[in-house]
Amino acid sequence: MASHDMTAQLHAGHGDPHAVHTHGEHMGHSVAMFRDRFWLTLGLSLVVVIFSPMFWHLFGAMPPTFRGSEWIGPVLGTAIFFYGGMPFLKGGVGELKARQPGMMLLIGMAITVAFAASWATSLRIGGFDLDFWWELALLVTIMLLGHWLEMRALGASQGALAALAALLPDEAERVAEDGGTETVPAADLAPGDLVLVRAGGRLPADGRIEEGTAELDESMITGESKTVTRGPGSAVVAGTVATDTSVRVRVEAVGESTALAGIQRMVADAQASSSRAQALADRAAAFLFYFATGAGVLTFVAWTLLGDLPTAVTATVTVLVIACPHALGLAIPLVIAISTERAAKGGVLVKDRLSLERMRTVGVVLFDKTGTLTKGAPELFDVAAARGGDEQDLLALAAAVELESEHPVARAIVRAAAGRGLTVPRATGFQSSAGRGVAATVDGTLVQVGGPALLAEFGIDTPSELSRAVDGWKARGASVLHVIRDAQVVGVLALEDSVREESRTAVKALQQRGIRVAMITGDAQQVADAVATDLGIDEVFAQVLPQDKDRRVADLQRRGLKVAMVGDGVNDAPALARADVGIAIGAGTDVAIESAGVVLAGNDPRSVVSVVELSRASYRKMWQNLVWATGYNVITVPLAAGVLAFAGVRLSPAAGAILMSLSTIVVALNAQLLRRLDLDPRKVAEGH
Repeated sequence: MASHDMTAQLHAGHGDPHAVHTHGEHMGHSVAMFRDRFWLTLGLSLVVVIFSPMFWHLFGAMPPTFRGSEWIGPVLGTAIFFYGGMPFLKGGVGELKARQPGMMLLIGMAITVAFAASWATSLRIGGFDLDFWWELALLVTIMLLGHWLEMRALGASQGALAALAALLPDEAERVAEDGGTETVPAADLAPGDLVLVRAGGRLPADGRIEEGTAELDESMITGESKTVTRGPGSAVVAGTVATDTSVRVRVEAVGESTALAGIQRMVADAQASSSRAQALADRAAAFLFYFATGAGVLTFVAWTLLGDLPTAVTATVTVLVIACPHALGLAIPLVIAISTERAAKGGVLVKDRLSLERMRTVGVVLFDKTGTLTKGAPELFDVAAARGGDEQDLLALAAAVELESEHPVARAIVRAAAGRGLTVPRATGFQSSAGRGVAATVDGTLVQVGGPALLAEFGIDTPSELSRAVDGWKARGASVLHVIRDAQVVGVLALEDSVREESRTAVKALQQRGIRVAMITGDAQQVADAVATDLGIDEVFAQVLPQDKDRRVADLQRRGLKVAMVGDGVNDAPALARADVGIAIGAGTDVAIESAGVVLAGNDPRSVVSVVELSRASYRKMWQNLVWATGYNVITVPLAAGVLAFAGVRLSPAAGAILMSLSTIVVALNAQLLRRLDLDPRKVAEGH
């Protein structure tokens, strides 16, 4: 089917989403493999524990016994060692061959030592009393559980991406030349095709609405649950839903060229990107291997020299079991995997993990004005009619003249008239004159709409009663159009690039978090100041050429500030690359922005606040896990080695196994708490 074909295409080059190869120790292993081995090993381990004398000894009791019950531990323990422990044994061998000792080698050493010591006890070789079968079973089971949880989290983002591709409909209704429709596979659509999307249907491709207006659910792209109104001329994205009415969409992009495909590539690249925190965890794991191995050797030598070989073996095994660095290995990968997944579901596409990590340190967010804090398109701001005129009639008259024009200003006037429910009279003889304006005949009278050049051509001045309004509009940088009927100015219209309502909330939310907000634009100073005053922005850079924006970023950095630059990724590319964190906003139809480390799938500036919150939450979880995992080893390894044995304080192998297991579970559960973080831009910015 089309959606499945799309999924296959979008995953090309990134591997099977169910077999994530993020760490060397997982190479060739799948989520299902660890899951299946865990459940079977868990069942066998429960039986081993029930019949383990050492386990029951913790509670001052004896296990159930019957003829041959003493061999349950050795038989099932051996099965657990070879079946459940095989991934770790192979991984350890691989690390030895690569001369990169780490987690898998230490796990392999721990279970091998426990296996050998337990068999020596079961066969009464050497006079040892080291029945470690239940610790071996518990160790292998916990290791399998930890790796299953890790791989499931690491694969969750890929699974979410595959789910996004599955949102694409398998079929589409293509509009034929005679106006009828035909059902075709979505994969057969091509740019230029016109498709009908019925109420409740999903868009099969990226495109632009040609006919109809609908409330679209774009949550799968933007993370915003509220529907948005899209009408003629609006760009729309594959996979979004027309919730209430049908629309006709002209296809502009299909397959690998769609926004959805770009989103999938971005998140896949993010999963492959490096991270300082991950590098720190890898170095800590390698250090822990040498630390644990050295501690094990010293423990064995010290107790052997003291003439207590059974204690030497027992303490050495306990050291290796406790020092198993699996909790440390989970500390960072789980947090990164879950945060990347949560970001993708919230419409925040992390291309570079380092950018996400840096976001928590940002001191100033520098927004590009046009298309970021503002809508990037003109909207009617105000209307003033000459003496004796009516503003509603004036707007309807202007809309009648502009109805056939495709100019953005004309579209804004027509939208404003429609929004006010005005009846627009019929116009004939439409004409457009570049640089001056448009003209048409309305009710037998020539009506013209244009700017200062049109007035100059006819030698007409603005009526005195309108001059004050016009001067005020110009002072704030608005564009002024004059409506002329029978060579007389009958009114004026003011249009400007309007501020997004969401921008006010975003600016306030960032400032509440101790982050300064600056704005940069190529517009005139008075235009920039008007927007900055409206939004409460801390600092303004106006009349800045695109090629000079990155210098303004450098200026802020020289003042000791960490800078996040937010722009549309077109003219802002140098500044995005220069900033400590580059954030491209409004990527709905252009997600292949190479200069940004983070891309916001929608146009909502409040999503920047979501990035800050995610960065801070991820950082807290990383350090909580690192402190727990390393602190646990630093304290328990010396106890297991017996440094306080002279004071009667000894850590038994059973207690060591329990502590090791608890450490792993604590780290995994702590990372999972990130899933509770709600990245809905509206809720985050408003403090919900």
